[in-house]
Amino acid sequence: MEGPGSGSGAASAVVADWSLVFWTLCSVILPVLITLWCSFQRSRRQVLIRDIFRKSKHDWHYTDLFGQPSYCCVCAQHILQGAFCNCCGLRVSEGCLKKADQLFLCKEIMRSSSGAYGSMPHHWIRGNVPLCSCCMVCKQQCGTQPKLCDYRCVWCQHTVHDECMLDRLKTEECTFGEFRDLIIPPYYLSTINQMRKDKRTSYEKVIVAPYCRKHWMPVIILANTRSGNNMGETLLGEFKILLNPVQVFDLSKIAPAKALQLCTLLPCNAVRVLVCGGDGTVGWVLDAIDEMKIKGQERYIPQVAILPLGTGNDLSNTLGWGAGYAGEVPVEQILRNVMEADGIKLDRWKVQVTNKGYYNLRKPKVFTMNNYFSIGPDALMALNFHAHREKTPSLFSSRIINKAVYFFYGTKDCLVQECKDLNKKVELELDGERIELPNLEGIIVLNIGYWGGGCRLWEGMGDEPYPLARHDDGLLEVVGVHGSFHCAQIQVKLANPVRLGQAHTVRLILKSSKMPMQVDGEPWAQGPCTVTITHKTHALMLYHSGEQTDDDASSTSEPDHGREEVDGDV
Repeated sequence: MEGPGSGSGAASAVVADWSLVFWTLCSVILPVLITLWCSFQRSRRQVLIRDIFRKSKHDWHYTDLFGQPSYCCVCAQHILQGAFCNCCGLRVSEGCLKKADQLFLCKEIMRSSSGAYGSMPHHWIRGNVPLCSCCMVCKQQCGTQPKLCDYRCVWCQHTVHDECMLDRLKTEECTFGEFRDLIIPPYYLSTINQMRKDKRTSYEKVIVAPYCRKHWMPVIILANTRSGNNMGETLLGEFKILLNPVQVFDLSKIAPAKALQLCTLLPCNAVRVLVCGGDGTVGWVLDAIDEMKIKGQERYIPQVAILPLGTGNDLSNTLGWGAGYAGEVPVEQILRNVMEADGIKLDRWKVQVTNKGYYNLRKPKVFTMNNYFSIGPDALMALNFHAHREKTPSLFSSRIINKAVYFFYGTKDCLVQECKDLNKKVELELDGERIELPNLEGIIVLNIGYWGGGCRLWEGMGDEPYPLARHDDGLLEVVGVHGSFHCAQIQVKLANPVRLGQAHTVRLILKSSKMPMQVDGEPWAQGPCTVTITHKTHALMLYHSGEQTDDDASSTSEPDHGREEVDGDV
């Protein structure tokens, strides 16, 4: 028989089991509920913030962590996260967003002049000034004290201590600082807007403040936020703070042709354009400039500088702007380089691809070439790369990853050799003269000095003299390669390409099979056809001699490097 305590023991065991189940469920469900609650609150907060951003005159962007010590411009408290304005640089906590909109004005892209010759007072904002700045009154360092103790003008970038802020500074005329020759003043746009309403078009008669301009060269920033290492978004904000926000365009939201219409409101032959992106983005902008010529807007054609954000950046390298930008140079220095750069001309070429046989009924493909045309292994690598990127674009957000993918496909082609016996499949004519081809897998037609992400093909190595490759002489350089492994050897200067000659016109006939081709990194698979390359036009570019590499030293013996003034032939 069971004792009297056996029933109570069983009941205790059951209670213990249910207690264990309860606490197990609590340990699992409670974190899930907390996570869901936090997620709901965050989503709700983001909806409210987006609503404030949408109605605000500031260009607010939210961040979970500021990159430097920051203080709220409203409550003066130290903040780790919050919103910052991409135009004027204000930083506020989440709870002070609405009050900041009421208390502080953002940069005005247009406003009436307060003087006879066009002028405006400083626009001061308080706090978060750069640590390296100096007070314009006492010349001592600013930004060393915590909280909101110093002021910064959003136009001239001058800073002043709280105790040095005099009444006269609040109404003093702003001179727009170091970059006054690049900034489009708000009162200029206001005057132009009034002239357009009055149907007057003599914009060159508009007087800009005399302290600003010996040689006014307003700059337009065109940034591709999808290029290479995805730095475009950051650069847009930094340029908006230093310039008039109306000068800064995101090419993922507005086409270059539309952005460049701003040139027609500015003095003739004065505008400079800084393209932040890869060689493909530069080609896109140059095509838009060609459209301006067709519309009869030749006198408004700008000169083009490059901030290389792409993968290859061969055109940028050729023009002295470097092989790639990763934030190592301050934006202020980039603007100084644009001001100091010299004007040159760049040949642009028409590439016409006419299909053979039945496909001849189709309209010929027509491309514009700035860098190079190729058929063979490097075009095959570009074709495989683009096919992969189309499938998974999120993976290709880094210049290093992009180059690693190119390396993978180049190694693969070394084993497969898909382009072998090219010399048996094509005929090459240079200025109408047939060229006997050796055993090759690829042919490259060059307009610029660099190819393949920084390799000089035409000069190469060795002592045999060759005419220097130029980008403004109306000549193309034509070379051949033996395969992907030969391309790799050329990259590390262990081999030379096969030099086939120079010409004003290049004609290539693909007699049989389908081969990969590319124009400036735009690849496709092409069947039997005739490719004809002829000179199209010139583009006005800016050459920066400060980024010259060792390889450039011998190839730029003439200091002007074919540079010409803007008022020359376009």
